[in-house]
Amino acid sequence: MKIALVSPYDFAYPGGVVNHISCLEKHFTRMGHEVKIIAPASKAVSTLGDRLIAVGKPRPVPASGSIARITLSPWLSSRIKAILDRENFDICHLHEPLMPMLCTTTLRLSKVPNVGTFHASGGKPWYSFGTPIGKWLLQKWVRKLDGKIAVSQPALEYVNKYFPGEYTIIPNGVDTKHFSPDIPPIESFLDGKLNILFIGRLEKRKGLDYLLEAYRQVKPEIPNSRLIVVGPGIRLRRKYEKQVAREGLEDVVFVGYASYHDLPRYYKTADIVCCPATGWESFGIVLLEAMAVAKPIVASDIQGYNSVVTHGAEGLLVPPKNAERLAQALVSLMRDSSLRQEMGSKGRLKALEYDWERIAQRVMNYYLSVLNGPRRKEGAQRTEAILV
Repeated sequence: MKIALVSPYDFAYPGGVVNHISCLEKHFTRMGHEVKIIAPASKAVSTLGDRLIAVGKPRPVPASGSIARITLSPWLSSRIKAILDRENFDICHLHEPLMPMLCTTTLRLSKVPNVGTFHASGGKPWYSFGTPIGKWLLQKWVRKLDGKIAVSQPALEYVNKYFPGEYTIIPNGVDTKHFSPDIPPIESFLDGKLNILFIGRLEKRKGLDYLLEAYRQVKPEIPNSRLIVVGPGIRLRRKYEKQVAREGLEDVVFVGYASYHDLPRYYKTADIVCCPATGWESFGIVLLEAMAVAKPIVASDIQGYNSVVTHGAEGLLVPPKNAERLAQALVSLMRDSSLRQEMGSKGRLKALEYDWERIAQRVMNYYLSVLNGPRRKEGAQRTEAILV
């Protein structure tokens, strides 16, 4: 089968949707399928070679408390039409299919079966502010989707408010061989201190403000502790570093961006992984990665997280934006090594259920159901009748 995986986001910049598509490509290719990724890219992605078809120049655009790096060029039609005609795909899988302009243009021009995966949750999507004509056009394009996937129940509820229909939940996955308890830790942090790990982009909605406040309460209780902050972001990092210096908070380390290759080593180094996001999370990929490395979790009790972690099993869930409760949960786990180990073991078992081999096979089965479904058969019958 020849598959197009379409991303609206800059494929040279790390992110959940980009990683999701990369993992699908890798596993579909291993299955023997021919896969092309169509996406904007601010620079070459050498690991993909000609499997990435770069279209459009990505620009940063504020979206749902984050920054989306998308192409807004209205002049993509001829380029995309030429790609679709040349490649002759069997199926086109668009991620965030209503995100302008690459996905909406591809969906409009595609003549093969189309599948859309909806990842987002929280806030108001850009299309909720559109004109009646714009919404009518979007409804028309939504009808071009032969299959609709949501990565979680929150993601399903989010899109279903605006475009009611039939959605199938297929979650994000995790590479349980890459994120494994057997990988080596970062040796420089192996000095006997208990390590709390935060991994994520330095954006307000990721809740690092609350974790820093919680850690200020944790440090007197557990003097032999350290907070390691891993993730890209410049403006807020400077603000957080100034806050740490101003409060005289010791043992807070800002690592910055860590490559996909190094991420498992940071998880392995952690005693606890803390995810204090304030909301708008459709799924907890960071939680899955931590669980795959057999690490206990302290996380906000929000949609998208509480569907992955069960409170008291793989970790502890606390109310969002509550530094005091966050500190209490961290201290209780830091004082109980056996509970940390028990939660980590349960997390590893649960993560295996989300292994990318399983998830990719579920997506492939969904493709086959779309290709063989009544809607495609009706279209084939109509075409046959016209030819006769």
